[in-house]
Amino acid sequence: MNAGWLAVLLALLAVTPLAAQETVVTGISKDNIALTADFNGSEIFIFGAIRREGPAQPDAAPLDIIITIKGPTRGVTVRRKDRRFGVWVNTDAVRVREAPTFYSIATTSPLDSLLTETELLRYQIGMNQAVRRVGGHPTITDTSSFGEAVVRIREKEGLYSVRDGAVSVAEDTLFQARFELPANLTEGIYTAEFFLVRNHEVISSGATDIVVEKTGLERWMFNLSRNEPLTYGILSVLLALAAGWLAAATFRLLKR
Repeated sequence: MNAGWLAVLLALLAVTPLAAQETVVTGISKDNIALTADFNGSEIFIFGAIRREGPAQPDAAPLDIIITIKGPTRGVTVRRKDRRFGVWVNTDAVRVREAPTFYSIATTSPLDSLLTETELLRYQIGMNQAVRRVGGHPTITDTSSFGEAVVRIREKEGLYSVRDGAVSVAEDTLFQARFELPANLTEGIYTAEFFLVRNHEVISSGATDIVVEKTGLERWMFNLSRNEPLTYGILSVLLALAAGWLAAATFRLLKR
């Protein structure tokens, strides 16, 4: 490159502002949820801001935000029922090797319009990416419907959801969203992920963990069942006998 072109390039860099580097800074209202005997669900408030390292470009495409909360991944066996001789019976079973126990997505705009299929796959966003690795079957060629069944069932149970427009943004900088966690949560580590999107691509992301665990008597009983199953079995029988005796005694008193 000759000296003349080099001088022109340096002049352009001097007068043209560099594009702002944008990242997400996030916060969460609680990072620990206790599963007690009277637990009937919880609400998590997620908030944050878009941090810019330079001036925003006036002609830049608008920003969108995707927030997901994903529970521990477990395998699940899905069975298909069919009517045989007037009775509904299980006919086929397929093993789905990876499915989160809880999965909720909140966005600023409809999810289908925010990212390309490549980006959805890369960042594992969406129901099609959450329920993966459906096992094979000797007589069923297309097992994808069994994965779709997992999504439908867990949507009815309040465990899966996609809420377009549930993330609100103020002044193109501050954002917030609320997530309802149902009572039937599975114990484990839940991951909240944040994605900053522009032009159908993720330009920044972050994550934080939420611990969901049993506490008190529930934790003690759970540990006992895992570490000392014989003692747990004997204790369960004794408790059942005591409950039966108490019910019988109460019934006799009421008859007098």
